[in-house]
Amino acid sequence: MTSKKEGQFFDRLRGVTEDAGATPETLQIFDEAVSRRRFMGNMGVGGAALTLFGFGAGTDAAMRGLFGRGLIPAAWADESDALAEDAQSRAAWQQAGKDSDALLVHNARPLNAETHAHAMADEITPNSKHFVRNNDLIPQKAIDQDPSGWSLTIDGEVHNEIEITLDELKSMDSKDLVLSIECGGNGRANFDPQPRGNPWDRGAIGNAKWTGVPLKDILERAGVKDSAVYTAHYGYEPILGDRAPFSRGVPMEKAMEEHTIVAFAMNGEDIPATHGFPVRLVVPGWYGSCSHKWLNKITLRDQEHDGRGMTGYSYRMPKYPVAPGERPPEEDMKVGGPWLIKSVITGPKKDTGLERGETVKVTGHAWAGEDEVAEVWISTDFGLNWEKADLKGPPVNKYAWVHFEKELSFPNRGYYEIWARAVDDKGNTQPMVQPWNPRGYDGNVVHRIPVTVAA
Repeated sequence: MTSKKEGQFFDRLRGVTEDAGATPETLQIFDEAVSRRRFMGNMGVGGAALTLFGFGAGTDAAMRGLFGRGLIPAAWADESDALAEDAQSRAAWQQAGKDSDALLVHNARPLNAETHAHAMADEITPNSKHFVRNNDLIPQKAIDQDPSGWSLTIDGEVHNEIEITLDELKSMDSKDLVLSIECGGNGRANFDPQPRGNPWDRGAIGNAKWTGVPLKDILERAGVKDSAVYTAHYGYEPILGDRAPFSRGVPMEKAMEEHTIVAFAMNGEDIPATHGFPVRLVVPGWYGSCSHKWLNKITLRDQEHDGRGMTGYSYRMPKYPVAPGERPPEEDMKVGGPWLIKSVITGPKKDTGLERGETVKVTGHAWAGEDEVAEVWISTDFGLNWEKADLKGPPVNKYAWVHFEKELSFPNRGYYEIWARAVDDKGNTQPMVQPWNPRGYDGNVVHRIPVTVAA
């Protein structure tokens, strides 16, 4: 392994360790160990970990002790092993009825899993296939589907602090909306060099039907002061490690947008534990971390929110383009989002074998944050020529993804790639090369699916 790849490996591993709730003391031990023995030789990643920490056959137990939270990075374990490491995550997985064939588990504590691209063909993502993203742990009461004692507090820059029970929330005028939720790091695996964090490929997005009350209606009950400029979201999830609760927020304009809802049902059912039972926020078009799960408080603030997940490099983007691998100073970072134009090919599955002259239907979805999908183009000759795909009608509502299809055939044998490139209503399109940023957010490079055509 080259020294460059070594650095990327250790940086990602440190990020996973920190995200798992490691204390500052643990991170210092990690940094000291890496600085003393930063070499890989001819060994693989697993062997490198053994050499680095000197734990021999007891590596698994020793790493659990070091990380303090039982985390085994996904690079060292398959998805079944990852879930086996944490009984609570396994219970939450089972409660949600997750389809293990459709999902790839990146880690179990906190539980994070993405949907394989070929398993994303549904126009409305079923609960069993919806990706899972957590920054902390899943509450036991959510796993037990126990809503007792739940309430939502609205405080801060309001005229009247209010508290709403679940029954009161469900008695308010609600709406059903098909809304995409996407992790800010979706696509991180396609950056070069790959930044720290979970190596999401394309599948950290879902397009479910959510039932809930517009946040605007709830905030108006409390009376929003003119001084309110930003929200701060909080939930009742247990925190990993000795750190502040994870808390993101959005500008008041987005909070008051009619599609931002406080949801209590997902695809017509109670929200599964992995997705925020009993109530979550859904802020479509923006990074999924804004859509707080297990929601129990929203504070209105008179400044941009500065909770955990809002400062430093967390969910933040450089104010200017940076070279790959460059880390600009924190003062040159800004809050990331909304999402950019993007598409995913759901069929055919990558590495599909075809016959010469055989017709194959290319399928997929496209979405565009606050904008609208205008076109999707398909190429089979590495971007030299493009054909327009058929968009299957307008989206069900704003922020739902758009389905596209295109029938193709290949006149000659050989290796091909099917490329998809979406364009929004403002003329923005997906890049051929992924622009870089330190944490791997806004990944929207052209999606490419390899296929082989036999003689």
